[in-house]
Formats: sequence, structure tokens, C-alpha cells
Amino acid sequence: QVLLVETGGGLVQAGGSLRLSCAASGRAFSSYDMAWFRQVPGKEREFVAGFRWAGGSTYDADSVKGRFTISADNAKDTVYLQMNSLKPEDTAVYYCAAKRAYFQFSRDYGLYTYWGQGTQVTVSS
Repeated sequence: QVLLVETGGGLVQAGGSLRLSCAASGRAFSSYDMAWFRQVPGKEREFVAGFRWAGGSTYDADSVKGRFTISADNAKDTVYLQMNSLKPEDTAVYYCAAKRAYFQFSRDYGLYTYWGQGTQVTVSS
């Protein structure tokens, strides 16, 4: 049973920072891709950032490039999302997701198998 647990959401003023954590358990994740998605009511889930355990490649959405950084701690099976220079439009529920890695990294939320419960991030103006 794969379990993803997100922590670190909250309320922050515009320009501030937050760090989200996603602790993974249940199997070896060396052959998995991990990703952060976000969703606001009435909109589709949006890719934010991704990480491939094998090789350590990272991927960012254009909307967060230069502001958000994804990283991972192999020893803890934990993926982080450092969010700096937050904007009100970053307000959303943030989800951690995982799937087996194939040839190309995917930003399609429909292909991800495992999901965390989500954590709310609210950025006030």
C-alpha cells in the first residue's frame, strides 16, 4: 500500500515562502516519478513540479519557474516543494502524486496512480 502524506501548507502573505513536504511509504520509489499538482475549485488539476528518483531530474511548470523548487531526500523518501515569492494566484490545494517512471516524464495528472490527501496553500494580497 503506497501512502503519500503532505504537510506544510498554510496562510502566507504575497511575497512570502512556504515549504511543502511529501513523505512516501509502502514500496521502493527508485523507479518512480513524483510530482506536485495544484487545484482550485472549478478548474482542472494543474502540474506544478516533478522529480524523477532515477537520476534526480526535475521539471517545472512555466508559471512557477524561478520561484518554486522541487527536491528530494532519498534517505527519507520525501519530496519537497520550496515555494518562494508566492502570489495570490498560487492559492490552491496542493497534491503530491506518484507513478512508475517510463521513458518520458509526464505532466498529465490522469497518469498518476497514487495521491496524497492535499494541503491548502492560501496567499493573501
